[in-house]
Amino acid sequence: MGIPLTLIGESVFSRCLSAQKDLRVKASQTLVGKTPDFKGDKQQFIDDLENAIYGAKIISYAQGYDLMMEAAKEYGWNLNYGGIALMWRGGCIIRSRFLGDIKKAFDNNPALENLLLDPFFKNAVESAEESWRRVCSTALLNGIPVPAITSALGYYDGFRSERLPANLLQAQRDYFGAHQYERLDSPRGKFFHTDWTGRGGSTASTTYDV
Repeated sequence: MGIPLTLIGESVFSRCLSAQKDLRVKASQTLVGKTPDFKGDKQQFIDDLENAIYGAKIISYAQGYDLMMEAAKEYGWNLNYGGIALMWRGGCIIRSRFLGDIKKAFDNNPALENLLLDPFFKNAVESAEESWRRVCSTALLNGIPVPAITSALGYYDGFRSERLPANLLQAQRDYFGAHQYERLDSPRGKFFHTDWTGRGGSTASTTYDV
């Protein structure tokens, strides 16, 4: 579907890595890395961790709903997104308290494109952001793997960015495969090809549309 399920995918990969217990035990005896050495405020970090998990949890729902919405377009489904949230709360392992807030979000705006654009979830993620960044940076500096939380933060930063490096990727593809690229100073859909080395001629392949 072309939907960036970064946190959901990373969660699955984390379970796969966890299952490689014997291999990880062997690796732990060979590979050297950072040993945790936390010297900060313990209670502050616990509070930060609560906020970070809350922020990442919202991202997981935002990504899941993004996939459902795209699947609904692809297959012609008429999904009741608010009703789905209440269905989870009523008979599933997923019984988060804010499932009711998801229902409210779609009641307030049935055409809501992403949960992060709803005022409640927007404010919740923004309130968690600083704690979230502290947790991710602290974990990385101490060699503690938190792939789902960091992936969720990366998605948030990417989602809120007007400009991402896809044009650079296009240019790189044009360099090694003559696939053409768009330029920031030209309208979208207008493609260019550059003879980067002086030996490529004017041959161009298909475009890379993003």
